[in-house]
Amino acid sequence: MRTDGQLGPEIWIRGPVAAPHPGPRPGPPEPAHASAGPRRHSFVGTHGGAGTSTLATVYGGHDCGRDWPGPADPRSVLLVARTHAAGLHAALHALELFRRGEAPPGLDLDAVVLVADAPGRLPRPLAQRVRTIESAVDVHRVPWVSAWRLGDLTGPPPRETRDLARLTATASPGR
Repeated sequence: MRTDGQLGPEIWIRGPVAAPHPGPRPGPPEPAHASAGPRRHSFVGTHGGAGTSTLATVYGGHDCGRDWPGPADPRSVLLVARTHAAGLHAALHALELFRRGEAPPGLDLDAVVLVADAPGRLPRPLAQRVRTIESAVDVHRVPWVSAWRLGDLTGPPPRETRDLARLTATASPGR
């Protein structure tokens, strides 16, 4: 149990950590459309299970997991968090790291991507936390996608994520 007044395990509040080893991270190959845009992004999870792998596959970009981008990775960062209480707390903590200048030099925080942790509307306390994040940085909301839960990442991104698709340069006209 924590004695410093913080809720949850330490991993939720410490933010992304540096990679323990140099070199590429193992994982699924990036889709062919990942290099379609003029600017590539690194998806950085603010907590475990945030959805960086899914987002990188669907929208293109580099999946950093919970690590900061390495020297060869895109310097444009999209912080990723789930919309549950611990995820939103972790996103706020990571934003604070950028605000205090404690993120690695040369990184450009473009936005926060909030991935639904369940179908339906957010409870009021969580919606208030989202508004706090939105007051500090651009936020892209990704709704619950049942197909993604089953591992089917082949369909088009949800309509509600048109702006995120445009940012990551994967949207086709009319999507």
